[in-house]
Amino acid sequence: MGASDFAVDVLLGVGVVAELLCVVGVLVMRTTHDRLHYAAAATTVPAFLVLIATLIREHMSAGGLQAIAAVGLLFVANPALVIATARAALRVDEAAEA
Repeated sequence: MGASDFAVDVLLGVGVVAELLCVVGVLVMRTTHDRLHYAAAATTVPAFLVLIATLIREHMSAGGLQAIAAVGLLFVANPALVIATARAALRVDEAAEA
């Protein structure tokens, strides 16, 4: 087992643990807005850890480029999706109060 294999294992392990923490946060939180924070966090740090592990293993091959594209799309599109979801949830909450 080389240093790169060890680095990949550590990065993937930390990424999976971070993702599981986000999932637990989504399950435990009471309100939709609190859950959105954890759902949004799931596409940032854990995704980058998996990306780094993929780049260590695959380098800049087709698999590495696809991983960069996938994480880049998550990182760019997720804020807009979270904001749209929060606004929709706010409208539903306001309609339920009226």
